[in-house]
Amino acid sequence: MGGSRINQWPSSQRPRERLLTTGADSLSDAELLCILIGSGAGGMSALELAQDLLLRFGSLRGIFAATPRELGKVRGIGAAKAALMAAARECCTRALKEKITTGRQLSNSKDSERFLMARLRDRRYETFCCLFLDCRNRVLAFEEMFHGTLDSAMVYPREIVRRSMERNAAAVILAHNHPSGVAEPSQADHLITQRIRKALELIDVRVLDHFIVGHDGCASLARLGVL
Repeated sequence: MGGSRINQWPSSQRPRERLLTTGADSLSDAELLCILIGSGAGGMSALELAQDLLLRFGSLRGIFAATPRELGKVRGIGAAKAALMAAARECCTRALKEKITTGRQLSNSKDSERFLMARLRDRRYETFCCLFLDCRNRVLAFEEMFHGTLDSAMVYPREIVRRSMERNAAAVILAHNHPSGVAEPSQADHLITQRIRKALELIDVRVLDHFIVGHDGCASLARLGVL
């Protein structure tokens, strides 16, 4: 059925109808992407276009990590489809962020880890963030504090102290990504964590954890026994 319009296929083979009857988890990556992009172009069906995107970018994650400009270079993906995929990714990130919205108590680290993975793992530059908490571990704010290059970001403990005081925080969770994809903490990560911890101790603010975000997971300095 190559090149034919999907609405000409038997209903049992159309991705949208299959999703409605058997559920989204029964569809392949290409079929889910096909529903999202909606229509094909240049003699390709939407499913063939989805398969081409997966081949070019390697995976769904690779597609959603691409910029709209990069997606727009693919034949059949114009500005509208590229914008739609960027919006879909942002919707997923914001849904995860709802787990750490202001006033919500963090009962475990998994919610924050999932959000940080979605937010940071595909960044092409290093980003250092702080999650400010009150005395009951309720979220006061999440802030991207410092942005850097492919392998480093300048981090200023005094700025974290200042923001902690402005937020009236009792505790802080630190996080940053490694654009290399390797989540293993470096010696520099250990050193800056201790500098920040000592600076915050002066104002009675605790550092609960420091997450290092890689492509496939997070390293936790608290779990490693550093904090």
